[in-house]
Amino acid sequence: MVGIRSAFLVAVSLSVSIAGPAGAVGKPDTVVVTAKREPASALDIAGNISQLTENELRLTSALHPYELSVRIPGTWVSRGSGQEHLTAIRSPVLTGPGSCGAFLIMEDNIPTRPAGFCNVNQLAELPIELAAGMEVIRGPANALYGSNGLHGTINVLLPEPGKAAGASLGLEAGSNDYRRVTTRWDSAPGTHAFSAGLVADRDGGYQADSGYKQYKGYLKSRHDLQSGTVSLALSGTTLDQETAGFITGFEAYKDPQLRFGNPNPEAFRDIRSLRASATWEPLPKGIWQPEYRVYFRNSDMEFLQHFLPGKPLEENGQTSAGFSTIARRTYLNDAELTLGFDAELADGYLRQNQDAPTEGSAFLMATRPAGKHYDYNVDSYHAATFVSLSWALGPQLELQLGTRAEWLIYDYDNRMLDGNSRDDGSPCVWLGNEGCLYNRPADRRDRFFNLAPNIGLLYRLDTATSVFANMTRGFRAPQATELYRLQTPQTVADIDSERLDSFETGIRHLGPRVGAEVVAYYMRKENFIFRDAQSLNVSDGKTDHLGLEVGLDWRISSSWYTGLTGSLARHRYRFDRSAAQGEIIVRGNRVDTAPATLASARVGYSYQRGVAEIEWAHTGDYYLDAANTDSYGGHDLLNLRLTFRPADAWELSLRINNLTDVVYADRADLVSIGSPSYRYFPGHPREIYAGLLWTLH
Repeated sequence: MVGIRSAFLVAVSLSVSIAGPAGAVGKPDTVVVTAKREPASALDIAGNISQLTENELRLTSALHPYELSVRIPGTWVSRGSGQEHLTAIRSPVLTGPGSCGAFLIMEDNIPTRPAGFCNVNQLAELPIELAAGMEVIRGPANALYGSNGLHGTINVLLPEPGKAAGASLGLEAGSNDYRRVTTRWDSAPGTHAFSAGLVADRDGGYQADSGYKQYKGYLKSRHDLQSGTVSLALSGTTLDQETAGFITGFEAYKDPQLRFGNPNPEAFRDIRSLRASATWEPLPKGIWQPEYRVYFRNSDMEFLQHFLPGKPLEENGQTSAGFSTIARRTYLNDAELTLGFDAELADGYLRQNQDAPTEGSAFLMATRPAGKHYDYNVDSYHAATFVSLSWALGPQLELQLGTRAEWLIYDYDNRMLDGNSRDDGSPCVWLGNEGCLYNRPADRRDRFFNLAPNIGLLYRLDTATSVFANMTRGFRAPQATELYRLQTPQTVADIDSERLDSFETGIRHLGPRVGAEVVAYYMRKENFIFRDAQSLNVSDGKTDHLGLEVGLDWRISSSWYTGLTGSLARHRYRFDRSAAQGEIIVRGNRVDTAPATLASARVGYSYQRGVAEIEWAHTGDYYLDAANTDSYGGHDLLNLRLTFRPADAWELSLRINNLTDVVYADRADLVSIGSPSYRYFPGHPREIYAGLLWTLH
């Protein structure tokens, strides 16, 4: 571990020295859209931002978001079964209450779900396979974005109509009976332009009974009218997955039988999602340049909670509609003022039902009855207003500041009996004590208000290099499930919004051959939501987060290139508490499932007919529990990617993931109730994929 950290620090030093010479000549052309909700040079952003280009997305041709996350500093999308995942951005992997909604997931700058109705597997709902780019902001974003952007923001950008006229058809096949068909189409540029894409794939799964089928697609159009531009977009996904659960036992992922088995062959997860939007950009007629957007979203999911005694079935979903407007104006070429307003309405539901009696101890059988456990609806009303100002303090120095005020109201309607009885009203009784595990609050209304400022300084050293520093507040209102999906003895969840204050400073260089970003940060998190030892949802947790991140891309020659991403991080508890599942939280301990090091490096050779790239992906060691009693040692993987174009219209591809067939765990965990129980999602063995792409221009 010392050797890895030393090598990482040397790489950071090299990247700073490469990025640093004053007077370096370069014409930066890296344009990002997430930080300012409009196209802007990355050199004009007073904060971190990472971008994966369309070429990177197509070369990686990821089957799972994990394969992309290794190319982004400070980011780990840990793989579960199939398309399941848990996200970590400048954070540990978060589970249970407090985990869902810590990251803002967007498609073309629109959140994919309403505030309060998150899904930890939310990236599975996005057509990343068809994207033209993906941008990530690590830590809280600025005032232009609100709730859920606590630890990070991921924005998936679908292709713009009329940018690359033509059509393509791709076929792929690989390990575990994998098949994928991808088609894209884009019209020629013009007054009316269109683009569309569709992907269908299936995976037999490397574990028994763990395959999936999914379909994703989008349709976009852009219409230039005399008075302005109208843009329309529609996207949707379906996923039908057979799920494999944790395998258990100390280092069970090394057992050749357990790692390919499935202790929960009955488990499944089915997801449907649909999103539509319309954007109106009128031609400039005055000092203000406005933009208006309306959108509609729907998603539903059902899955078997195989990880709970009794294995109840959960069904949840939401339908929402929103409106967003933003307007900008410039003052004397020295300042730009941005004003905006966001509003949305949502209707969500959750039902949980258990078909058969619970098996296990007398306590479990008595307190987890068969029948209906939860059935509720939540209407939410969300509104926010924000202001942002960029002000040139000199020829090279710029001040960027803003603030956001946000209101969120929940109207909760319990459609069952209040309290913790069975669904027929009879009590659960165990050793003379009454009360089922699942507790249903009475109808109620909850309100949350959050104010989030940000201030940053940007200094342009030269035409290709800038340095920045900023302070930002992020927040996350309690999610509906944390408020209304309670357990005995809690009848009301009196919890507050989580708050995270961040300070970061960094340097960014965008030259003709070298691009680099080095960032140091410190964050303090208050009101962290978790479930305590009495099964109460509480919000008095505190953590701090300290880290150093680097991203480097170097075009060594016309053919050779290399890249490096990495992070050193320390995530610590700042409180003492007994938590659920026997966790003992001790002030000063490292937060569990939070690798101290994450890194990847790649070397590639590109020429007229193709690309060859080898990638190293490193996940460092991490503790398995809050008491820091045991740890997982981390792992290192190699991936190989090759493309070859025998003719202009044809491309062959070959990808080998986990080239050396390392035996590892995608994620490791320790449950401390009673005797320690080790749980693992075993890592994927060596997998080989071959593809054929036909393109018509």
